[in-house]
Amino acid sequence: MIENFLESSKYAQELFEIDEEIVEKIERESLEDKVPIITRDVLNFMIYNANNINAKNILEIGTATGYSGLFLARIANKNGGELTTIEIDEKRHKIAKENFEKLGLLDKNEMILGDALEEIPKLDQSKKYDFIFLDASKGQYLKFFEMSYGLLNENGIIFIDNLMFRGLVAESDENVPKRFKTIVRRLREFIQKLNKEYNFILLPFGDGVGLVRK
Repeated sequence: MIENFLESSKYAQELFEIDEEIVEKIERESLEDKVPIITRDVLNFMIYNANNINAKNILEIGTATGYSGLFLARIANKNGGELTTIEIDEKRHKIAKENFEKLGLLDKNEMILGDALEEIPKLDQSKKYDFIFLDASKGQYLKFFEMSYGLLNENGIIFIDNLMFRGLVAESDENVPKRFKTIVRRLREFIQKLNKEYNFILLPFGDGVGLVRK
């Protein structure tokens, strides 16, 4: 058992090096603006999984500033496919498009502005995805999952970030602040459903990472 988990996480994050100035700037500005982007250790693990299955078509629910998406887009494009990414916030969507354009990724991928609950049903239902990344409204994770699972290819992966929600999912009820009780309850129910009904693993690093393999 690792006793100093925070230092171990920091060590793992530092193993993932970014050698592109534009990408490093996107990460830095996102953090400065308090945009909840993926941490480097989780990002590295996500890239590892997407690369290992040679993911061609990838769906991302929750673009934010496009930081995680740019790595997924490159994997998809390398394998002859594309990233489809959905973002509900107009300001973040605009920033993400600008970031993708800087990296030459805008014309090769599909960036959708809208509520994923409304936009997922509009996607071509005959198109299947090898990798789906969920990183949007935590209270809607179950709906996002149920709507996108049918779009996943056999042996495809759904990668879910922030499942532990600041670690509160593992806390006793009395230690969960009142304003977070509904989200925590929904996440616990979601995790239990995945654990009982799907090929699922929960990994307690970052803020909780879940993987479902179809």
